[in-house]
Amino acid sequence: MIFKPYPLSTARLTHAELAADKQRCRKIGPCGVGTKALYLNSFFIDRRYYVPLTAVQRVFKRVAMSRGGYTGRGIFASMAYLVVEYDDGHQKACNFKYEEQLDQLLALLAREQPQIKRVSAAAEQRLAQREAQRAEAEKNRPPLTPHGKKLVNQLQQGIDTLEEHPDLYIALSSAARRKRAYECSKPSYRWVAMAITALGLAALAYGLWSLVLGKGSFGIYFALFGLAAVFTFAGFSVLPTARNNRRSILRADEQARQAMEQALAGKGNFPVPARYAHPTVLRRMQRAVQDGRADTMDEALAVVKADLQALNANVQVDQEEYDEVVAIKALFLNANYQ
Repeated sequence: MIFKPYPLSTARLTHAELAADKQRCRKIGPCGVGTKALYLNSFFIDRRYYVPLTAVQRVFKRVAMSRGGYTGRGIFASMAYLVVEYDDGHQKACNFKYEEQLDQLLALLAREQPQIKRVSAAAEQRLAQREAQRAEAEKNRPPLTPHGKKLVNQLQQGIDTLEEHPDLYIALSSAARRKRAYECSKPSYRWVAMAITALGLAALAYGLWSLVLGKGSFGIYFALFGLAAVFTFAGFSVLPTARNNRRSILRADEQARQAMEQALAGKGNFPVPARYAHPTVLRRMQRAVQDGRADTMDEALAVVKADLQALNANVQVDQEEYDEVVAIKALFLNANYQ
């Protein structure tokens, strides 16, 4: 190993265990998942640290900055972090450039390490309260008809089918969000990004020039290099690149939909078109049937569409609702709710 991962927790792996596990670990973005440890990045080096899986207590996603992309406002994309909690409350946050990679990592952990909690302690409390509210609401619901039970069971079968291929629906949602965000961003933002990047490069050049000539103090160098990093990375997140350009974004969206269509081709009469094939869509359809708002698959899908159309920047929702909307609304917006 060129860079031996540094242990963050009090629990350690032996040198032989660490070498073998890191070599076989699945690399997802800047992090990695082994059979014995979770490998985490530093700001500059991928998989620089590790925490044995036996010491990991929670692994969850945290998103900084507004996601945007639906209102057309805002310049910068969101920043997604993987937060790993270990040793009774210690945390390590790892930034991911592409949120879909973080989702893939969490999906992998859900399959292979189900004992690790994938929500924060605060989110766990909110989920418990939500489950209690749902249980209470369930008592007041009218009993389902045999036809309603059949619809709910068919939707559950669809959910189970999708959960067999989490990478597909994660890619479908992520590609749709990137497409929507790109199409909603104003061309002027590219010029702003170029100006910000130029400021970053200028700060970097001035900092190097001052360092070579011995002008200024350490604090000045620190500030200049910090500004250079902030401006440069902020600008690069908006500027067109090999991955962040119209052709690449549209191709990724088309490939994600085609992959989902191929996966569902032999699954019989799937409840929704492949472009809407996401477990969250089917769960919302289930709730529409259970609440008596729909009596057919088409009606349930129409209810989901109407609910999503009613949500805009002026509507306040709780965190769970927000996460659901973020995951699926771009699927419907890109298809114009057809």
